[in-house]
Amino acid sequence: MSGVREWVESARADKWGVLVDLLFAVVWVTMVDLLFQVIDGPTYAYWMLMLAGIVAYFGFFASLEVATSEKG
Repeated sequence: MSGVREWVESARADKWGVLVDLLFAVVWVTMVDLLFQVIDGPTYAYWMLMLAGIVAYFGFFASLEVATSEKG
């Protein structure tokens, strides 16, 4: 139970980070879902794009971190 408590305490300390993470996930899933409603693609491609959201998330925030560290 202390693991959950530590996670909640760290989430409170970094609430904007958690909110940005949630926003990124919601936007990614919405975009993929809308795309596949329009093109009616195969199921495996749908799930591949959903999983690509994980790579996109880490790639986006890693590049953002590099860009901000080079700034100052």
